[in-house]
Amino acid sequence: MALSLTLGLALSALVIGIRPQVIVPFGLSVLASALLGSLLLPALRRWKAGQVIRQEGPPSHHKKAGTPTMGGISFLPVGLLVAGSWSGWDPQWLAVALLTLAYGLVGWLDDWLVIRQRSNKGLSPKAKLLLQVGIGLVFCGYLAWQGIPTVLTLPGIGTLSLGWLFWPLALFVLVGTNNAVNLADGMDGLAAGVVALVLAGLGLTAADSELAGLAFALSGACLGFLVHNHHRARLFMGDTGSLGLGGALAGLALLGDQLWALAWMGAVLVAEALSVILQVGYFQYTKRKTGQGKRLLRMSPLHHHLELGGWSEVQVVGCLYGITAVLVGLGWWHWAM
Repeated sequence: MALSLTLGLALSALVIGIRPQVIVPFGLSVLASALLGSLLLPALRRWKAGQVIRQEGPPSHHKKAGTPTMGGISFLPVGLLVAGSWSGWDPQWLAVALLTLAYGLVGWLDDWLVIRQRSNKGLSPKAKLLLQVGIGLVFCGYLAWQGIPTVLTLPGIGTLSLGWLFWPLALFVLVGTNNAVNLADGMDGLAAGVVALVLAGLGLTAADSELAGLAFALSGACLGFLVHNHHRARLFMGDTGSLGLGGALAGLALLGDQLWALAWMGAVLVAEALSVILQVGYFQYTKRKTGQGKRLLRMSPLHHHLELGGWSEVQVVGCLYGITAVLVGLGWWHWAM
């Protein structure tokens, strides 16, 4: 709870001090998300929408089995609706909102299958990836139709024209960010807090006021969700929330020419995804070479490696919050200069 309170105070100070014009949507999202989560919790318990914990995960997590999931439906609509009403239903808001809801729907389907089958196997990895790629292709088509510049802006370096290479990069960002947030959602409050900070960072560095308002509204919604998701969590966001947030982050970065900001400020999310890729790759490599696979980490993603090294959940989450906060601060400072 102390971590959540500290994070909330830090984000509120940023909003008030840097972009006071978005304090209303930010504050409304915090309050509405927290309230909706409180109303949703009893219903999810009645529906027996409890999380199924994977057996190969850390033993300390097994006691979390049965905690209500699908919490994404308590904060994603809040952030989107508050931002939409505040921006006058701006077309850019609509594009990111539809992208967020599309990915959130894929996550909801996965959560629903997990709950229905009472196992931790929802959508198959292939089906989930195909849906993620399909949605990403549609969004890339929208960007091309809008004539978005196919460039990559790097602060202190300049603008690089990518031409057709921009489109595979955009698709990679869309699918990669989706999965990175999903992988980070493995500890109480981790994904929600880190994403809240990254969204605030995108809001701080956004040139477009509508995109800034949307970023801060979603950041506030994540913060309101932390009321129920901090250790020990009473509500999990599920794939509904994590895939939806991944879509929102990628959509904001692509529309706002902020890919550099997403990569820098979201380095914890990048590290979470890379830890899984390296773990799997190293295991397969050593298995081919020696006939017996070896692990690079104690367990992936990275937060489980730290936990099995003796860190408590609160310590891991606090450390990754701190790293993200520093990266957001440095990124904003560099942008302001």
